[in-house]
Amino acid sequence: MHRRLFLLTVLAAPMARAETFEFTLTEAEWRARLSDTAYQVLREEETERPNTSPLNLETRPGTYHCAGCDLPVFSSDTKYDSGTGWPSFWEPLPDAIRTREDGGFFGARTEVHCRRCGGHFGHVFEDGPQPTGLRYCMNGAALTFRPA
Repeated sequence: MHRRLFLLTVLAAPMARAETFEFTLTEAEWRARLSDTAYQVLREEETERPNTSPLNLETRPGTYHCAGCDLPVFSSDTKYDSGTGWPSFWEPLPDAIRTREDGGFFGARTEVHCRRCGGHFGHVFEDGPQPTGLRYCMNGAALTFRPA
């Protein structure tokens, strides 16, 4: 294999997870459960195009759940318009997410995933509003919304 192609393949491939999760399905079960876009985001760590999720414009009170396993992960009380084109929050619900370092073309970032099924949500950055100063920049395809 050509060295550049090998490096590109290694750098572009999703990182293997060492974690185990309480909610697991086979690949076929995940594909049957999720839309194509949700599968690509949650299971293959893809990123949806900005400004494509209806959840980006959602302003009603309620709770955002993992689209994979239905775990409540964010409250509408912590959602804000970050201007990035993705739903953003300044804090997750308690014991809802896990993070890990995510190396890649853009340097080291902190990946956010569901603590119950391991589904990829997006990344967290340190440029958010107070009180946390964090911006949880999430893929809308990884979430579902339930109004209060």
